[in-house]
Amino acid sequence: MKEKENFYYPSEEFKKRALINKKDVYAQAAKNPVKFWEKMAKELFWFKKWKKGFVHNPPYFQWFSGGRINITSNIFENNSLGFERIKNKVALIWEPENEEEKEKKLTYYDLFREICRFSNALKKLGVKKGDRVGIYLPMIPEATVAMLACARLGAVHSVVFSAFSPRSLQVRLQDNEAKVLITADGYYRRGQIVDLKKNADQALDQTKVEKLIVVKRAKNKIAWQEGRDVWYEDITKDEEDFCPAEEMDSEDMHFILYTSGSTGKPKGCVHTCGGYAVQAYYTAKWIFDLKEDDIFWSTADLGWITGHTYSCYGPLLCGVSFIMFEGAPDFPVPDRWVRIIEKYGVTTFYTAPTAIRMFEQMGAEKFLNDKRMKTLQILGSVGEPIDEAAWQWYFKEVGREKCPLVDTWWQTETGGILITALPGIGPFKPAFAGLPFPGIKAEILDEQGKPCPPDKQGNLVLLPPFSPSLLRGIYKNDEKYKETYWSRYGDKIYFTSDSAYKDKEGLIRIVGRVDDVIKVAGHRVSTGELEAAINAHQEITECAVIGVADKIKGEVPAAFVVYNGSLLPQDIKDQIIAQIKKEIGPIALPKEVYLVKDLPKTRSGKIMRRILKKLLTGEDLGDLSTLSNPEVVEGIKKIIGSDNSDG
Repeated sequence: MKEKENFYYPSEEFKKRALINKKDVYAQAAKNPVKFWEKMAKELFWFKKWKKGFVHNPPYFQWFSGGRINITSNIFENNSLGFERIKNKVALIWEPENEEEKEKKLTYYDLFREICRFSNALKKLGVKKGDRVGIYLPMIPEATVAMLACARLGAVHSVVFSAFSPRSLQVRLQDNEAKVLITADGYYRRGQIVDLKKNADQALDQTKVEKLIVVKRAKNKIAWQEGRDVWYEDITKDEEDFCPAEEMDSEDMHFILYTSGSTGKPKGCVHTCGGYAVQAYYTAKWIFDLKEDDIFWSTADLGWITGHTYSCYGPLLCGVSFIMFEGAPDFPVPDRWVRIIEKYGVTTFYTAPTAIRMFEQMGAEKFLNDKRMKTLQILGSVGEPIDEAAWQWYFKEVGREKCPLVDTWWQTETGGILITALPGIGPFKPAFAGLPFPGIKAEILDEQGKPCPPDKQGNLVLLPPFSPSLLRGIYKNDEKYKETYWSRYGDKIYFTSDSAYKDKEGLIRIVGRVDDVIKVAGHRVSTGELEAAINAHQEITECAVIGVADKIKGEVPAAFVVYNGSLLPQDIKDQIIAQIKKEIGPIALPKEVYLVKDLPKTRSGKIMRRILKKLLTGEDLGDLSTLSNPEVVEGIKKIIGSDNSDG
């Protein structure tokens, strides 16, 4: 890597072997983005070619209109590398949490047959094209199999993060009306067994789930409901190992993935078959420079969009081998992640700033040296903006200043990476995501809709023709789709809800969210969802949740709660924590719960969360004249000071 004025560029040696190493790819794509994406799409297999590349009826649009495709055909029988060439190659390497338990390796042919058996089993349970199937599984191979089996049939999968609470799962199943849920008896997390089946059982009340498929993982004792519950192994063992792929229209629904919204109810982002396949393939291939002999490790759980696109579909479309790890990267020893990289010869490592900061804080220099992780060629960052200190540590200590570091910006809604640096071109600038991916039009606009000059912060937006994998709607909520993404600047400009700015070279730095969503360790949690969970407690009058900076997780919630005083302060705090665990899950637990007499409000009754945030950060509060109750501010300030001095 070469450094020039705080920019880094790939070495000449790396550039020579990179798949994409010439800057003119950006200009060529910008001339006609639709033709660019059509050219890219031709490398995939289509049962029937599309009639029109891009159709726009704001705020709706289509990609590869009239085309017929199945993403699993492109992973297996019609892989761009040739199935005969890759079928005996390892596709998935599963590393269990317990190091004494043997890893599992599945070749592309093994995976194909397992997917077909499960597809046939799902058919016998009545699952057909368009049906929704819930997946509530830990990081085990059957989770990948379940996703691909649904895609093979044309069923719509909806994966729910296994650490989410029964209530979070229930809300999603009720919304998408899934007829089947796939779960496991349990799984391991930091040496303990999590009873996932119990959570699934609690979630199924008042849903339309008819069958619960259970994978044996932890072999813990579980409850069983005859007629509804079936073992995964029992329904697949005698099935045929071939199932024809359903021909899907390019715009048919592929999956629904829920993301936190600014209200209490999560949004079901709808992704379609054709555009998603093209974007997943090309972003994985070009951004991570994936070649046949690469070993790719994305640490993201399949319950998140990163897990969908870069822990499953992207690497498989590229015909490479990828790692799936069940446990935590620092358990049972701090350098577990290093051991995995060395054990399998990982070439590309894609993780979150949360993990990077955790590695740095635990003194990783104690177990990092020039002899370790020599196989690494590319580093990636995802989840939330990475600060310059974490960027430099990752680049210097993990990559030894030899590996291009691709910071990536995208969203659940975009389906694939949209802003980054290409490893064979660069430049790589600490804390900057980079340039829009070729064929993507992104801009920074001020409140009046005018482009911001360099270094001026504004709102990040996407311009037509957008990206092929951009969401097509919010499931069963068209008004929310239009209001959330297409109202700020009109129905032809997609509003990302992220704040950003460009430098003079056009590189984009993401500053953070402009809506009411907190990114906890890269996972989106809405303040509305948290507040709804807290307000459900009968002793609580009202509350406000804000995001505060955290050295490890990037951002964590802090809750300001007004309650009737009938319980002891510690008791109400404990009950709030328990309520959030029940309604959402441990990922959303607040760093602090402040019990206050009132919340700062405008005369119209709007809670001024901006003031609460400034009270926590110590910033100047600014003009308080719009408040109907300015006297509460001093009281809250004292409570914050008292709570912080106690802890």
